[in-house]
Amino acid sequence: MTVRKKELSAIFASFLVAGTVLTGCNTSETSNNAKEEKQEQTENKEEKKESSEAAEVNYAQVFQEAVTELEKAKEGKEVDFDKVTELYTNNLQKLAQDRDAEFEDKVDQHITTALQAGKDGSMDPVVVKQIFDKLMQKVFYTTMKHEFIEVEENWDNKEAVKEEVEEAKEYYEILQSTVEKRDAANGTKMVDVIAGGFAEIDKAVEANDQLGFQLGKQVIDKTLIKTFYLATGNIPNGYAAKAAEAAKKDKEEAKVEQAEGWAFYQSIYGYLNGHAPEEAAFILQQFDLQNDVTKLDPEQVNKAFVRGYAKIALDEYKESQEYWGEDKSPITALEGALFIDVIDKELKDMLGEEAYSKLTQTAQQYLEAAKAKDKKAGEPLIKELQETLQTVVEQAK
Repeated sequence: MTVRKKELSAIFASFLVAGTVLTGCNTSETSNNAKEEKQEQTENKEEKKESSEAAEVNYAQVFQEAVTELEKAKEGKEVDFDKVTELYTNNLQKLAQDRDAEFEDKVDQHITTALQAGKDGSMDPVVVKQIFDKLMQKVFYTTMKHEFIEVEENWDNKEAVKEEVEEAKEYYEILQSTVEKRDAANGTKMVDVIAGGFAEIDKAVEANDQLGFQLGKQVIDKTLIKTFYLATGNIPNGYAAKAAEAAKKDKEEAKVEQAEGWAFYQSIYGYLNGHAPEEAAFILQQFDLQNDVTKLDPEQVNKAFVRGYAKIALDEYKESQEYWGEDKSPITALEGALFIDVIDKELKDMLGEEAYSKLTQTAQQYLEAAKAKDKKAGEPLIKELQETLQTVVEQAK
């Protein structure tokens, strides 16, 4: 299959997305008017019914069925786009639309546009497959985050909390193969780390330990962010590097790799854009199919990621200082440490093994100080962390 460059680039231009914004917990107002209360109760019943109906959909099975059909394109076979569109519209679209509404995103628009482009021949079906596959993974990832928000909102109802945690696990199971692939390619053990995060959550729920839940949630979320980073910006196994290498031999194959990188990047673009907009925009531009794939620079993409995640870690540590003495202080301290881990390979290369080991040790010591609310111990540690991370930002330019 050949990529129709001009048409494909035009379609991708419409795919440029604004940064996703976590809206946090949904809020509702209690009406003093009896009629409004009755109406609200009716709406709540309808929402629960819709939720129950949605739960009956086997998302993993439907998703796999759609991907299997789209994979025919790799073998040069004709893809039944009507079948894929029907599977999506009847089973997955509402989930995508719900997350779009919650996180101010446009995933449904991107998927429906890609499927239509595949059907009318204006986009290579192989590219359509990558867009559908990776954007649906984003939907499952953000739905997992949604379930964790539900846990927070319903913390006092243990049975409801356990149910939400189990649902989060189910969405993660759909993503687990992606984590396993990155582990195999990079020698990481992220599957084990995420399993440990869920074990901590289960333990915290039983012990009514909200801080423990928050810490376990952060381990899972940031490890998935690392997964998506390794799939996009890592050298040599990220799609920026793969696309650049493929461009030396087969420009059309390189475009497919570039599209896959773009689609994977959507899961982490919003978070990065919130803390390091310049770096986030540069990476997005590099993966955009309007950008000549022969000019895609994986080294600069990698450096942008390193700067971006170092800046996020700095922001997390700043927030940890601001909330000293509250639960949010150790939570953000852990987030800082986890973002250091996201770029561990690059930091080892940049700082050296000994200095990197010292950095992670300091991050752990600061986390313990934040948990213990020991400000005297914490202040010199966070100063050291901030100085090292600022050095990383400068060196990665």
